[in-house]
Amino acid sequence: MITKAYSEFFKELDQNNNKAWFHANKKRYEHDVKGPFLDLLSDLIPVLREWDSRILQDEKKAMFRINRDVRFSKDKTPYHTLLKAGFSPNGKKSMLPGYYLGISADTIHVGGGLFNVKPPELKIVRQHIAHHLDDFLSIVNAEEFKATLQGLKGETSKRIDKTLEEVANKTALIYNKQFYAMATMSLSDYCETPNLKGAIIKHFEAIRPLNEFLNETF
Repeated sequence: MITKAYSEFFKELDQNNNKAWFHANKKRYEHDVKGPFLDLLSDLIPVLREWDSRILQDEKKAMFRINRDVRFSKDKTPYHTLLKAGFSPNGKKSMLPGYYLGISADTIHVGGGLFNVKPPELKIVRQHIAHHLDDFLSIVNAEEFKATLQGLKGETSKRIDKTLEEVANKTALIYNKQFYAMATMSLSDYCETPNLKGAIIKHFEAIRPLNEFLNETF
């Protein structure tokens, strides 16, 4: 269970984001943060595997490292101030559609879709949308999708292939380079309650039709 100790750890880490503080509080991290987060992932994975058996069973492989990659960043703080997990076929860094969870000191981020789309695959995805436009729009315009996830998000292109201009007249979403949805919830509403798993699954259920649609292209 995610507890107040989880939240407190990240509040303090935000003010002391350095290796000395982290190592001095490593036991807190393992007991109050990493352990409960992995327990939550292990509860979520069986449900996700019922939807897509290609999702890996190992919760440790779903969790991203807390260490930041600072090689190309101006921000040299060594640690993320939240724990993150990705559930996709072939693992968390897969280019395939999947589900995402992040929990910080105050906020739960939950959603999914396509985040990492390279140009060759993007062309295929856009063609799939163009050929099944009514199905795509019925998913992203569904009341449950919009109410739970606040609509489709993603970076956009300034230009698209001329063959897609007719589709663009019907929906600007064809310009997207990413196809994902993400909602935020207050951690205080679910901290130290048994309701967190159900709330996360509700959001995953809302993104599921989009993931199944996008998976048809791969």
